[in-house]
Amino acid sequence: MTEQIKLIGNVASPYTRKMVAYLRYKRIPYEVIWGQPEDVLREMKIEAPKPVLLPVFILDRNGQATAVTDSTPLIREFEEKYPGRSVLPKDSALNFINFVLEDFGDEWCTKFMFHYRWHFDEDADNAGTILPLGINSTLLDDELAFFKEHFAKRQIDRLWVVGSNNDTAEFIDKSYKNVLSIFEEHFKKQPFLLGNFPSSCDFAVYGQFTQLVGFDPTPRKIAYDISPRTVAWVSTLEDRGGLNYVEENNSLDSLSDSIHDLFKELSTSYVPTMIENHKAINKGEKEWSVDLAGYPWKQKSFPYQAKCLDWIRDEFRNLDNENQEKVLNFLKATNCQSLVE
Repeated sequence: MTEQIKLIGNVASPYTRKMVAYLRYKRIPYEVIWGQPEDVLREMKIEAPKPVLLPVFILDRNGQATAVTDSTPLIREFEEKYPGRSVLPKDSALNFINFVLEDFGDEWCTKFMFHYRWHFDEDADNAGTILPLGINSTLLDDELAFFKEHFAKRQIDRLWVVGSNNDTAEFIDKSYKNVLSIFEEHFKKQPFLLGNFPSSCDFAVYGQFTQLVGFDPTPRKIAYDISPRTVAWVSTLEDRGGLNYVEENNSLDSLSDSIHDLFKELSTSYVPTMIENHKAINKGEKEWSVDLAGYPWKQKSFPYQAKCLDWIRDEFRNLDNENQEKVLNFLKATNCQSLVE
């Protein structure tokens, strides 16, 4: 047994669910504290990270307990410390595809989740009621009413962060349904996105979909109608610690046609929004707009997503020439080459 990893999270946090499922699959001992990180860290006399993002891990940094967040680099750190049952493909070109798909889960699928949760009255009412109770089930009725009103308003006011508004709502809905349709075909052939065992991209997409198919009424109904296989995939990925692991030697050439289709879908949604946001940040512009296959998209600039694109490009530059060529050919075939150009 290794020392338990301690994290603070919330069951309605997609990134918490991403990391807990990852830890279970890796069979890494962990202790999760369900609560508000600021409150827990204050009691533990540990400085909160900036910004505070769920989940917050408490890790040893030079002999001092330190609060750390951001799931993608944390997975890479844990992969080095706990190399068994790896979620990073050995093939360098395929691992790059995994990196992009993990970012797609974290940065595009979260638009689905946040949009459906707060754009529609039924979903907002559901979330406004259940989320405060998830933090404290003993709230009095008048306290719950207060927290419901103020928490829901704060979240609805933050819809701009993911680009959800009346103008973009139709495209978000279309993109969600397209992704579900692609997943339905994909899961007929493979149990996970890149093969017979989960990769880090599975956990990223899974995290967002725990909410879309398991918490929020509108996207749940859509998912059950379009892709029951996605619903089943989410329910089983929650704990795959009992899955016997056999190392795979998959490569970029072995990708299923459905992943090609997924990247073509990304070329009309995730990719152009990442590119335009990056341009706006570099120019110091506070907002930007782009036409997405005939649909208008407008949102405020988001510095973190600009960093995400920089990290993707760093991953590409770190490939050797042969693997860069393989990746570029794949991206060109799916109209996603602007990710690395």
